[in-house]
Amino acid sequence: MPDRVDWLSRLSNPAAAAPASGIAEVMKHGFGRDDIVRLWVGEGDQPTPDFIATAATQSLQRGETFYMPQAGIPDLRAALARYHDRLFGSLFGSPFGADRFFVTGSGMQAIQIAIRLVAGTDEEILVPTPAWPNFAAATRVAGARAVPVQQRFSPNGWQLELDDLEAAVTDRSRALFLNSPSNPSGWTASLDDLTAFLAFARRHALWIIADEVYGRFSYTDAMTTPSLHSLIEPDDRVLFVNTFSKNWAMTGWRIGWLEAPSGLAGPIENLIQYSTSGSAVFMQRAAIAALDQGEDALGALLDRARIGREIVTARLAKISGIEFAAPGAFYLFFRIAGVSNSTETAKTILAHTGVGLAPGSAFGPGGEGFFRLCFAGDHDVLRTATDRLAEYLVASMTSA
Repeated sequence: MPDRVDWLSRLSNPAAAAPASGIAEVMKHGFGRDDIVRLWVGEGDQPTPDFIATAATQSLQRGETFYMPQAGIPDLRAALARYHDRLFGSLFGSPFGADRFFVTGSGMQAIQIAIRLVAGTDEEILVPTPAWPNFAAATRVAGARAVPVQQRFSPNGWQLELDDLEAAVTDRSRALFLNSPSNPSGWTASLDDLTAFLAFARRHALWIIADEVYGRFSYTDAMTTPSLHSLIEPDDRVLFVNTFSKNWAMTGWRIGWLEAPSGLAGPIENLIQYSTSGSAVFMQRAAIAALDQGEDALGALLDRARIGREIVTARLAKISGIEFAAPGAFYLFFRIAGVSNSTETAKTILAHTGVGLAPGSAFGPGGEGFFRLCFAGDHDVLRTATDRLAEYLVASMTSA
């Protein structure tokens, strides 16, 4: 007998209103096909390195299967501090303290906790867009409001203007979300940009939630892209969210971290307690191995992405009607002239070419007409995908 109950009407408003993924809508159209080149997801195609998996296996063999401190095991918090010392040298003139780091069950959980810490019901967080949709959705589910601040695009680069931030801030604003390098656009804030954004946050007494998940994907000689770690003072309201997913091919492990002033330990540990009650110890042992032994593995992933970046930009730059800025993170976010419905166009491209792209509309205001392509995968696959795209797009533009 069919279920005729209107269950959604019986849910809380935030749960019922949680938006569906615009990427998943396109993915459904490729279900059952074995010729799809899946460039729509935010991960590479390499499995987790063996030395990381071995650390987890050894932990399980030792019987480390019990509850541990909510903030994470001391060994991992110390490893996170060492890792940040290697990247940034110091914080406030001293080594990073392990008490600044809190282990979470993914970068997504770190974001959810950060939102809960700084914004309550009907309060606002400024979100530069196009943006990873999960942040705005998590803000809404928490009862707060994500206020989009549209970035400006030109082939010379995306830009977040201070005037646009000033126009968006209100007496209900509590935080600014900064994702640099950005998913999806690849926008990477310069140190001058970050200095200006920090001054803006100080001026309006706002928190900054700094999402530096792609910070190691630097296409210069620097170990990291510019970071607020280089600028903040002890009394600045900055929360850093991060994950092991991208740097060490650990997307399926679901482990990340939140970096915050140690004085927030109580509330953060409580929020972890009331959601997951902590991360599994064997995953934390794997995370230690990634931090302490993983530079070569990370470097190999970065080299792979660097070549992938060269492949896709070189090939798509030759097509009239396609525009993009130099990409950061491991995404190319490109615009196709004349497209007003990127979701339907992504479905059409998928049907004709077998190339799966994420539609720009999934990333909020400013994303329509664009498409996100992940270039962290196999180089031959990227060549095949861009050849198919080029052939289709040239033909469709010629016929139009």
